[in-house]
Amino acid sequence: MRIRATIVTAALLLAALTACSSSDDDAPVASDSGTPVAEPTISVPAEHEGDDLKAAVAVYTASYFAGDADTAYGMLSARCAKEITKTAYAEVVKKASADYGEDHTVSDVRAEVSGRTGRAGYKVTGLPKFDQKAQPWTLEGDAWKYDAC
Repeated sequence: MRIRATIVTAALLLAALTACSSSDDDAPVASDSGTPVAEPTISVPAEHEGDDLKAAVAVYTASYFAGDADTAYGMLSARCAKEITKTAYAEVVKKASADYGEDHTVSDVRAEVSGRTGRAGYKVTGLPKFDQKAQPWTLEGDAWKYDAC
C-alpha cells in the first residue's frame, strides 16, 4: 500500500508541475486595438528547473519496482518502446518486483535539463546497485520519458 501511495503522490506532483506549463489555448491576448499583446515570459528559477524530471524519475522507479508495467512502459521514450514490446517489458517489471520487492523509493534525486534532454542521478533505497549517476531522459510532448534503452 505504501508504494501505491508513493506512486500516487509522485503522479500528483508531476501533474501539478505539468499544469504550470503552457497549453494549446495560450494564444496571445488582443488589446483593445485588436493587436495581439505578448504575454510575459515565465522563467523557472534554476533550483526548480528539473523538478518535473525528478517527479518522473520517482514515478517511473516506483512503478518499476511495484510491478506496474502499464505505468512504467508508458514512461518509456518512443525510441525505447520500439526496442521492447509491452508484453516483454511487463515480464521484466514483474521479475524486478518479485526479486527486489516493491518498497524502493528514490532519494538524492538530481536532474540536469538542457532543452528536451535530461540526465538524472539518484539513489534507490535499499538497492545501491540500481543507483544512477546520469540516466538519460527525453521530453516528449510535455512528459519526461525514460530513454536509457
